[in-house]
Amino acid sequence: MSRRSIYGDLARYYDTIYSFKDYDFEATRLAVLIRRYKRSPGRRLLEVACGTGKHAKALSKRFEVTATDINPGMLAVARKNVPGVTFRRADMTKLDLGRKFDVITCLFSSIGYVKTHANLRKTLEGIARHLVPGGVAIIEPWFSRKAFHPGAPFAGTFGNGDLRIARVTMSRVRGLLSIIDMHYLVAHRGGSVRHFVDRHELALFEPDRFLAIMRAAGLKARFLTRGLMPDRGLYVGVREPEGRSR
Repeated sequence: MSRRSIYGDLARYYDTIYSFKDYDFEATRLAVLIRRYKRSPGRRLLEVACGTGKHAKALSKRFEVTATDINPGMLAVARKNVPGVTFRRADMTKLDLGRKFDVITCLFSSIGYVKTHANLRKTLEGIARHLVPGGVAIIEPWFSRKAFHPGAPFAGTFGNGDLRIARVTMSRVRGLLSIIDMHYLVAHRGGSVRHFVDRHELALFEPDRFLAIMRAAGLKARFLTRGLMPDRGLYVGVREPEGRSR
């Protein structure tokens, strides 16, 4: 057994494990929300914490996409998945790309990895700075404390005849954080079975506090209970022109 990260050493298995996600469907849902809330005329979109680039690929059919991630392993996979999109390495808590966008997305609960309210504030302030007036940010959160149910084991299998992956997950809560240990058994055809453990720590942010931080960053914000995945919702924030009240 060894400790490895699905965002690093195990990045090549990420798309197999999350093959259930319908990125085109989610991009269509996002496009509807963007049309509803965006007030700027442009089509420049930034995806923060893009992972292996599957959302970026789907969104690039409608927008001019730039995408960032902090993990080199994920970016390496993303560049192979989506050769037509610009990918840059960036920490979402220190975002400084030197340009502004009409749309910024942060999806699949990646915002939970900032872990603290202080880092959430830095991240949302950075997102707001990178939006043009009238631009919109759409953020898919991790669970709130009420929606998260620690302690119950979850298990699943993924892959095909040449690659099979089994994952068993256990979770607990410590303060603001949900702590999730994912045990992977990975078997390739003709090879041995390897055991990895990957720990994830994501903050259980509450909507009222999240919205307050968005508004303090200069965004006209709301929480939508109907999101892309069950029980997570979506935050939508529009960058208002200077001098406008929130």
